[in-house]
Amino acid sequence: MTRVVAFDVNETLLDLSALDASFEAVLGSAALRGQWFAQMLQLAFVGGLSGEYVDFSTAQHAALLMVAERNGLAVTEAEATEMVDKMSSLPPHPEVAGALALLRETTLNVVALTNSVQSVALEQLTNAGIRGYFDGVMSADAVRRLKPAPEPYHAVAAAFDVDTADVRLVAAHSWDVSGALAAGCKAAFVARPGMVLSPIGRQPDIVGADIAEVVEQILSGEG
Repeated sequence: MTRVVAFDVNETLLDLSALDASFEAVLGSAALRGQWFAQMLQLAFVGGLSGEYVDFSTAQHAALLMVAERNGLAVTEAEATEMVDKMSSLPPHPEVAGALALLRETTLNVVALTNSVQSVALEQLTNAGIRGYFDGVMSADAVRRLKPAPEPYHAVAAAFDVDTADVRLVAAHSWDVSGALAAGCKAAFVARPGMVLSPIGRQPDIVGADIAEVVEQILSGEG
């Protein structure tokens, strides 16, 4: 039985397309945002696999410089820092607040579980106007093991004193869903445009086009 619903934050709850204008200004193309995010994940995951931990903010900064160099563009350290700072002021996707409000009417515990560092995570949710919907905000940085490593998911279970199987992750990233399932959690996939599940391994029992659809399925299953 689900007792804790843990939401990924970046792209799942918050809309990174708000950065497109900045990518146009700094790199000349909003299309490079996806390349930047993928490069950032690669840097963060390599840090975890190699035993040389890299926090999300550091990976974001370095990834922007790498994408710029790859495309023959000049980006200053200050411009990279400014771009990373904009991650703290992303808006939520339109349906997010209403869906989270429905969860707050239940006995389920609701937590944000993000790879962003704690200070950024708190700023993100506060600036997006959705901090009040959560019983807690947890950063994988606290255990120095980023999702999809098992430790962040296990930390949620420990924080709420429940079994790992009582935690359900909600994410728009297949790697996050795979990590949660491998750690023993349940999972729900948010199939936002361009996001697809991996065909490898265990699959989530809930898939929805957005947070509203996912929450509806969670509530119907726990009703």
